[in-house]
Amino acid sequence: MSLNVEHHATRTLPSEKPLRLLDNAGHAVDGSETGGFSLPPVERLLELYRRMVVARRFDVQVTALTKQGRLATYPSAYGQEACEIGVISAITADDWFFPTYRDSIALLTRGIAPGEILTSFRGDWHNGYDQHRYRTTAQATPLATQALHAVGLAHAARLRRDPIVALTFLGDGATSEGDAHEAFNFAAVWQTPTVFLVQNNQFAISTPVARQTHAATLADKAVGYGMPGYHVDGNDVAAMYAVAHAAVERARSGGGPTLIEGLTYRIESHTNSDDPTRYRKAREVEHWKRRDPIERLEKYLVSEGALSDATRAEIADAAESLARETREVMTREAVIDPLELFDHVYSRPRAALLEQRAALEAELAGAAR
Repeated sequence: MSLNVEHHATRTLPSEKPLRLLDNAGHAVDGSETGGFSLPPVERLLELYRRMVVARRFDVQVTALTKQGRLATYPSAYGQEACEIGVISAITADDWFFPTYRDSIALLTRGIAPGEILTSFRGDWHNGYDQHRYRTTAQATPLATQALHAVGLAHAARLRRDPIVALTFLGDGATSEGDAHEAFNFAAVWQTPTVFLVQNNQFAISTPVARQTHAATLADKAVGYGMPGYHVDGNDVAAMYAVAHAAVERARSGGGPTLIEGLTYRIESHTNSDDPTRYRKAREVEHWKRRDPIERLEKYLVSEGALSDATRAEIADAAESLARETREVMTREAVIDPLELFDHVYSRPRAALLEQRAALEAELAGAAR
């Protein structure tokens, strides 16, 4: 049996040291750390900065609303803005995005309104936005299930010669799931136009990465499946965007899937019900706060004369406007119809479902009298 050499010709070995384009002080790094990638144009970096600032203000506002009891739960992405914004900005409006529960700021960047994003976290609806309109599926709580969905859609698009890309996000914990293995394997075997972003924020709730895998990097997993893998500084939005953009273009041109690991850190708790002080030290959090992705890019933009005080103020005003909109939407009482439980279950409702609906309708009518 002969080996299909052409099938394995694009093998890429990840670097153990994270690839980066900007260092922690906001300086462009030399070629030894860039992996052959170049800094994106300064105009693109300024737009990424704008999106990160707005996203962080949104995240902080939602966390505050959760503490006030306006939402049942909220998984913050504070500190992970470079990963999320850098990669989501690399796809087009025609491409599909398959998010996790922690990716609200990516949905925001995708153009989805705060009220539509947060309705599930308040408990009004399981999903509050039109998935087809935004080409964004519901935020997945089960780990890694959405990765298989992304591969399935990408495979169908390839068969139909539809030039779209499917992007999916996973956490480091999700890579320990069987669904992740199946998604990686099917994507590589079928050469689907899929891009996997693993946001390695170093804890699966309270379980550190070292308790999940003995691999040097999570990007190393890509090698075993026969697809390129990149280990990237997840707090460097320039590097995240550059690598993701290349992976998206490669997928769109028929080059198959790519796995990108963004090494980052979750500054806030897993959710509002989590106490991170039980499993990590305060000095560790402070260390990562000093590697802030927004401050890093801001320093670079200022040094390039691309970010003036006026522009910074305009971006801050836009962020505050969005925060105000978010407060207003989430402080309104939601109008909930319990009978909606029976909508969208079957395209043609079954008799048993109709009987249950009628019973609940009668019960509600009786309670209203």
